[in-house]
Amino acid sequence: MRLGLVGLPQVGKRTLFTLLTGQSPGPERGAEAVPGLAEMRDDRFDNLVEMYNPKKRTPAQIEFSLLPDLDTDAERNRTFFKLLERVDVICYVARAFEDDTVFHSSGHVDATRDIANFAEELELMDLLFIEKRLERIEEVSGRKTDPLVAAKERAALERMQNHLEEGKTLFSFEVTEEDHSIVGSYPFLTDKPVVVVLNVADEDADALPDGLVETFAPRGFELIPVSAKVEQEISELDTEERKTFLTDLGIEAPAIDRLTRICYEALGLISFFTVGEDEVRAWTIRRGASAPQAGRAIHKDIERGFIRTEVINYEDLVVLGSEKNVKENGRLMQKGRDHVVEDGEIHHFLFKV
Repeated sequence: MRLGLVGLPQVGKRTLFTLLTGQSPGPERGAEAVPGLAEMRDDRFDNLVEMYNPKKRTPAQIEFSLLPDLDTDAERNRTFFKLLERVDVICYVARAFEDDTVFHSSGHVDATRDIANFAEELELMDLLFIEKRLERIEEVSGRKTDPLVAAKERAALERMQNHLEEGKTLFSFEVTEEDHSIVGSYPFLTDKPVVVVLNVADEDADALPDGLVETFAPRGFELIPVSAKVEQEISELDTEERKTFLTDLGIEAPAIDRLTRICYEALGLISFFTVGEDEVRAWTIRRGASAPQAGRAIHKDIERGFIRTEVINYEDLVVLGSEKNVKENGRLMQKGRDHVVEDGEIHHFLFKV
């Protein structure tokens, strides 16, 4: 599961990439994406590490790709959108701060305009794909395809086309099981979740510009304000200085922490934990995964030989203070194959191969 970091030139993408992944993207790579891994910020994981003091700590991670700048050149943009097809969630960075020393490719700062233009580009790419696909269906009609299958595909594509022409995204399009079996593999862009990062001025580090939520939330866009400059300053502080700095700003947690959580949820992911003196580890699975499927994240033999899993609720462990107290208070749960794993559960799998 990959998240693509995109936006116009000089909006703060590279700074955010470094803040998220801890690595410099290096020199521009032209038409290539820069890969990186971001550590998932999770207070529950930190508390478990403090409780168990393990030899090893392994947090959850998110895979990011820093894509090339959006460009006015049509050929470069075709390459850009091909790269965008490969990501699962789009993280669009828009500039919302004024600074005469920083060039803006459109002449002046207008975050609403930039986000709207990007949304329209995505919709246009999907409409062009549908148009070409409908033309192709007509070309091969009755020759290389089953007429019934072709008719169903045409009907699905035309409904999607109408939906897009109404100014809506395919993310809000109701797809039937039959639709999905026919068009589910197509590289649509507006069916991807979109997280919009507003790179705001220092004094606006915890607030969104007026009207943006009302304008873009109906499209399914998630919006979060981030001051890349403030976040960079926070990243250079030690733990105690960071707490004081955040308190002075009236902010509970760094925006980068909130951003990783939002991106994680947009990917449809949750974490469960395994704990012990050797290692405390956060495992990443898709929301809705069964206990055996979660076990596979650790090793495929757990899924194959699954017997049951012992489950501790995170809150129970924190309140009661130890696994021993959890057991003595009857809060250790035994769950079978049908158990759907919830975010934050602590698991010990029993299996036999």
